[in-house]
Amino acid sequence: MHDIKAIRDNPQAFDAALARRGLAPAAGELIALDESRRAAIAELQRSQERRNAASKEIGAAMGRKDGAAADALKAEVAGLKAAMAALEAAEREAAAALETRLAGIPNLPFDDVPDGKDETDNVEVRRHGSPPQFPEGFEPREHFELGEALGLMDFDAAAKLSGARFVVLKGGLARLSRALEQFMLDLHTAEHGYTEIEPPVLVRDAAMYGTAQLPKFEEDQFWTLAGDSLLDVAAGAADPLAAIKANRFGLIPTAEVPMTNLVRESIVEEKTLPLRFTAGTLCFRAEAGAAGKDTRGMIRQHQFRKVELVSITTPEQARDEHERMTACAEEVLKRLGLHFRTMALCAGDMGFASRKTYDLEVWLPGQGRFREISSCSVCGDFQARRMNARCKAADAKATRFVHTLNGSGVAVGRALIAVMENYQQPDGSIAVPDVLRPYMGGRERIEAA
Repeated sequence: MHDIKAIRDNPQAFDAALARRGLAPAAGELIALDESRRAAIAELQRSQERRNAASKEIGAAMGRKDGAAADALKAEVAGLKAAMAALEAAEREAAAALETRLAGIPNLPFDDVPDGKDETDNVEVRRHGSPPQFPEGFEPREHFELGEALGLMDFDAAAKLSGARFVVLKGGLARLSRALEQFMLDLHTAEHGYTEIEPPVLVRDAAMYGTAQLPKFEEDQFWTLAGDSLLDVAAGAADPLAAIKANRFGLIPTAEVPMTNLVRESIVEEKTLPLRFTAGTLCFRAEAGAAGKDTRGMIRQHQFRKVELVSITTPEQARDEHERMTACAEEVLKRLGLHFRTMALCAGDMGFASRKTYDLEVWLPGQGRFREISSCSVCGDFQARRMNARCKAADAKATRFVHTLNGSGVAVGRALIAVMENYQQPDGSIAVPDVLRPYMGGRERIEAA
């Protein structure tokens, strides 16, 4: 959420930042909405002052037994009361219109974010390692070819259970997925200073709104109701859709949602910051805008596991924390012995809530290209304003909004894909990376079931 005062103070800078995201100017419209709200407030205050004054004048008129004057003043007060009710409604309507419009505008990029329209304009920051060397004449296969040949990755069974974009992992691959998540959580908690969280995966609309999944990305989420059916909730309601939304739960698209909202509607002591949280959870995404993309395999699933990193900081700590978080995610890939590159996303390719984002892209030999495996973003106070999350220094009188960051540390399914493709053997088996063998009971290779 943007600060309307900052927009009023420098509308040109606001519109210039929106233009870097490929969006039309909006400052004039927002200021006009705010003027309507402020005008209603000002008129309401004037009416309140006049009603208070008129009430005193009624007492004075009655004291001097001037009935006509008292009756006229009483009529004026009654009129002011009715007018004030209308002004209050107008102020609420104007405030709601302003908030709705602000809620639909993405965050503004930092000055050092590269200009550009889409992923083709992203800038490589650094690269680690090199692609694996396979025997001459050997053509590396994609993960789904490997998994199906091993009999450990079953998309047909998943389709019977749940439809497209689901998978059933079996045996060694199921254990490898579990090993990856445990390894990441152990690394982030023992060496990187994150506190492990086991959050709910069902959240209310307010939590989704706080991290900016709502209102813009409502169709990308999965929603559920507890107990009552949709028809039961909507029956007899003046606004059935509103009744349904008031009773629904959202399945989290990432643990960023519950972990960031741990500080919602609270004031955190600055001496305790930064707060660093990590969680390994199921995540759910409708992939509404992904029709026809990555229809084979596990790259883009409705249900997947991910280890998430979240930091809550002061404004001064946020930029350094972003570099630190990215390094923590990079360390996962380094320990797994994977070839990857770190990309600075251009302004036109960043996520809605981000001010700056680094994507980690891992090399997939089966596809012969880099694919995203982690995204680390600094959001400034954009989410904090939506959550009303503040911090306060011990010697300060006023509070200020915290800054929030989130990143994948990393996506478990995509890490599984990367390990499978990079550690595949000519006989179709998968070598287990050294760092994962303690989590695999010492197992060195995954072979056919």
